[in-house]
This record gives sequence, C-alpha cells and structure tokens, in this order.
Amino acid sequence: MSDLSLIITALGSIVFLLFLVMKVRLHAVVALILVSMIAGLFSGMNPADIAATIQKGMGGTLGFVAVVVALGAMFGKVMEETGALDQIAHTLLHRFGEKNANWAMTFTGFICALPLFFDVAVVLLIGIAFAVVRKGGGSVIKIGIALLAGIATCQAFLIPAPGPILVASQLNADFGYMILFGLLASIPAMILGGPIWGSFIAKHVHVELPEHAQFDGTDREGQGIPSFKIAIALIGLPLFMIGLKTIAARFVGEETALHDWLEFIGHPFTAIMVACLVSFYVLGVRRGVSVIPQPISELKQCDPVIVYKC
Repeated sequence: MSDLSLIITALGSIVFLLFLVMKVRLHAVVALILVSMIAGLFSGMNPADIAATIQKGMGGTLGFVAVVVALGAMFGKVMEETGALDQIAHTLLHRFGEKNANWAMTFTGFICALPLFFDVAVVLLIGIAFAVVRKGGGSVIKIGIALLAGIATCQAFLIPAPGPILVASQLNADFGYMILFGLLASIPAMILGGPIWGSFIAKHVHVELPEHAQFDGTDREGQGIPSFKIAIALIGLPLFMIGLKTIAARFVGEETALHDWLEFIGHPFTAIMVACLVSFYVLGVRRGVSVIPQPISELKQCDPVIVYKC
C-alpha cells in the first residue's frame, strides 16, 4: 500500500475509535481490539497475522504501563489518605489568597496529579475544589475548570503519567527530555485552559454546589498532617531520579557500570517504587499508620484498558 493509503487508514481508525467510545459507548477494550483488526485488514496485512500482532502489541505496551499504574495508584493513595495532597493544596491556597483561588487550584491539580492518574486525581482532588467554593473562593465552574486544567495538562504532557510514558516508550524517547518539553508545553496550556478560560465561562454558566459537598467530614490516617515540605518532596522524588539519569548520563560513558546504575535508578519503575517505599515509611510508619492503604479502588477508576491488562 502507498504511504497516503496508510495515513488515511490511520486517521480513519482514530476517528472510528473515538466514535465507538464516545458515541456508541462501546467498552474501550472492545473498541480498541475491533479498530485494530479493521485497521490491519485495510492496511493490507495478512489476516492470519492480525490477531498475533494485536496480542504482541498490547502485551508489550500495556505490560510497561501496568507497572507504572499500579505503583502510582499506591503512591497516590498514601498521599491522599495521610493528607499530604491536601497540605499542598491548602498551602498553595494560602499563598495565592482567596481572590486567586482558581490559580491555586490550577497549580494544585498540576502538582498533585503527578503521582496520580486522571480519573483518580479528579476523584481525590474534587473535594478540595468544593471546599474552596464553600469558603468563597469562587464558583463551581471557575474553580472546577481551573482544577481540571491543571490535572489534564499534567496527565497529557508530564511523566510519570501513563500517556506520556506510553508515548516515550513507543518512540524510545528520553524521559528527562520528555519532562523538560512537557513542562514547556503544559504550563501555557494550563494557564489558558484553566484560570483564563474558567474565569470567562463562569460569567455565563452557573452550577450549584452538589448537596453532598455542603459539609466537610474527611478523616485522615496517622497522627497530624504532613508538612508541605515533606509532601512536595515526596512528589518531586521520582521526577528527580528520572531527571538525574537524563542529566548525569550525558557525562558518563555508555559502557561504564556507573551509566548502567544511572539507567536503573532513573527508570520510572525504580523511581516510583522508591517514592512508594519512602512514602510508606515517612507518611505511614513514622506517623503511626499500621496498615498501608490499598490501591484497588484507584485502579478500578483508571483507564479500563490499563486495568484490564493489570
């Protein structure tokens, strides 16, 4: 087949996939497999090889992302249960002030979503947005859009979110450069789609605060609430390890043992695992939490394709 035919097949497959998931409401796993089979047929593949190709592709891709999802869910659950995420949000709100609460929520979503995944981040952080609205920080639309813009841009551009990691692994891209260029792309998008757009549309659309959000009765694990420095350091730990590999490896020979160790330390598996273990100790053992929160509920709220593979 010609290059043009392959491009048309790829674009048509994407449009058809979106149609099946968003309009027909077909389960994402079923839609992906169906579209993959159709794309294989239209691209001229041998029908006998299509099933094996799908199996190999899904296994290799989701096998990598599944580990990141599982570790990230554990890390995010501990951060949420112990109040570390709330501490970050409250500190940002205090620094920005109530008049700039939407900016605070944008950066809250952006920072707190780093160890989480989109669906999980929304579930865990939406309560903070409701609390800000109750305190007079703005309307539901203004604060909600600001929060979602921060979460969405983080998930779309920054490692260790599953999407950027998937792209980086498929393209064999350097994770450190992914973080650098992800920041350059995500920050302007976050500002335009969050505080600026939210402030504008909130003047034309009004949504009442949900009835269940009229009161605040959250319970936290452990003694006291972690400090802002501890919370932000835990979130920055995996990013530091990944970035260290990218920067330091440039000055070390590829055939040396030090380079191999840097590759190991800076791999997302290692970085998020270390963040999990440190958070278990700092937020759990040291604060009197005997049982580490389980990530099962968070995994159930993640992308159905990833959970299916897990």
